[in-house]
Amino acid sequence: MSKIRILPENLANQIAAGEVIERPASVVKEFVENAVDAGAGRIGVEVEGAGSRLLRVIDDGEGMDQDDMLLCLERHATSKLHSSEELSAIHTLGFRGEAISSIASVSRLTITSRRQDEELGHRAEIRYGQLHKVHEMGCAHGTVMEVRDLFGNVPARRKFLKTARTELYHVEEIIINSALAFPRLGLTYAVNGKNVRSFAAGTDTPEARVKSIMARNLSGPLVGIESRQDDFVLRGYLLPPDECASSAGLRIFVNNRAVRDRMISHAVAEGLHGFLMKGRRPSGALFLQLDPHRVDVNVHPTKQEIRFHRSQDIHHMIVAAVKQAMQTYQQEIQHVVFGRPVVAEQPIALHTEEHKEINGLPATVDRIAPPTPVTKSIADVPLEKKESAALPPLPSLHPVSPPVQVRESTPFSFAKPQERQKRRFRYVGQFMQSYLVCETDDGIAVIDQHAAHERLLFERMKKEYNAMNIPGQALLFPEIIECTPPQVEVLEKYGDEIARLGLTIREFGGESYAIKAVPAILGHLGPLEIINGVFDHYLQRTGKGKGAATRIDDILANMACKAAVKAHDRLLPEEGEALLRRMEEADIFSHCPHGRPVVKTFSEADIKKWFYR
Repeated sequence: MSKIRILPENLANQIAAGEVIERPASVVKEFVENAVDAGAGRIGVEVEGAGSRLLRVIDDGEGMDQDDMLLCLERHATSKLHSSEELSAIHTLGFRGEAISSIASVSRLTITSRRQDEELGHRAEIRYGQLHKVHEMGCAHGTVMEVRDLFGNVPARRKFLKTARTELYHVEEIIINSALAFPRLGLTYAVNGKNVRSFAAGTDTPEARVKSIMARNLSGPLVGIESRQDDFVLRGYLLPPDECASSAGLRIFVNNRAVRDRMISHAVAEGLHGFLMKGRRPSGALFLQLDPHRVDVNVHPTKQEIRFHRSQDIHHMIVAAVKQAMQTYQQEIQHVVFGRPVVAEQPIALHTEEHKEINGLPATVDRIAPPTPVTKSIADVPLEKKESAALPPLPSLHPVSPPVQVRESTPFSFAKPQERQKRRFRYVGQFMQSYLVCETDDGIAVIDQHAAHERLLFERMKKEYNAMNIPGQALLFPEIIECTPPQVEVLEKYGDEIARLGLTIREFGGESYAIKAVPAILGHLGPLEIINGVFDHYLQRTGKGKGAATRIDDILANMACKAAVKAHDRLLPEEGEALLRRMEEADIFSHCPHGRPVVKTFSEADIKKWFYR
């Protein structure tokens, strides 16, 4: 007698339900997707008892006649696929044809539906996989899917459901993702008769809906992303880096389908590299539209995991688009702080060969110096120290503190009144010898002097690195170091990269190496401290697996941090003004390379609110 048997239909449906129907939210997802595919303009979701007692989804879509209503209960029955060729180009959200039969096998399901061109509708009642009753009745056009006692016949599954709060959270996630994917769709969500979420039909823009859901308390704009290339269209709205949290907050939609994809998440994070503080993750919503032939959505029964054809191309385009969006975001901040107009978008410079200048400044300017041409009062201030004519100027990291004619009780060094009137922002002075304060047309801006200078130096050195022109300073007496085997491996494997940093290192016999030159910008540090800092980036665990560009950015950021003016360094008024001038002209300045914000603005409305005016 054969040991292999064909499973009964109802048992097969229950097994399929184990793959497709994980929790009440899975039911809501399937019903909402079917409603969208049916052309619904409004969808209502009602939940009782965390979903195990009642789930009801009401839509105003095209509806079903009696034949379709009965056919949808069969396994692998769908109106959305007709041939195997269509499987490689899915245009709908639901297409597998197993969800409704699976749901019906583990619940008491009632379907009520009427087509708009028919006078009467029909209702079908199914009890744990068995059709109980079908009859004709009057009802509104569209479909009502009602599930009661989910997993009532499989108590082992029901006892593994989480708390009511957790299950309702997952249901609400489905509602939110649907509202974001289809901003013109009207959605209501009620729990135990109480309205929780409501989205009006046909009124919201994509940006407005993203902001209402993900950034309700944000006063400023979101960071908008838009890119087109061939059949690939990318649109998105990210929260400003300062608003991002440590938890995952990035929602990804591919052809209007909410998905989880590590490649896309990584691309967004890479595009924001240098703007997010350590431990924070991108937040916002990203929408990709591309040829369905380039994406496989049939990887997983829940359709939340996908595969891309030529994923590296998509990764590169997303990285470039996010970087471009952040460059535009810099202009918006410059407009708020400095009154500089927002110009048309320019392609952001990626890791390519660049000029030997940054933001119009000669590559040899190490200390804070204004862009040329300069006024005589600023040009006369000695901002640089020169060792010899043969070497580039070294950074003066510890500014001289000449006497300033202000009273001891005054916390600021004030700029001259006539200078403050020249621009739409007025430099007020230095606060706590760490922050620069300036008055804008609409309030006050406070600037972290170390973070600001660090970003400017980083951008300059990155351009010099790409141009293979980071100035080096020759040592009078080479420094001999003994390297460990891992360090020797770093020098052999990444020697070219290290040389481009301005470091000249030569073998000295065995595991001994001679440091003959160091980056000029770090000339105030000991050679051993510099090389150990470089070794750390190549050998530390967090650096493994990083791309070359990201690794070099981290090293340059560390160099810029060590070279920049520090907190509690006292700046002359002319130096403070010069730093602001460079920020005003910079392409990128809003965050230091480690993601800390550079500037914080307080509007006139904020200040009046503080004082109840």
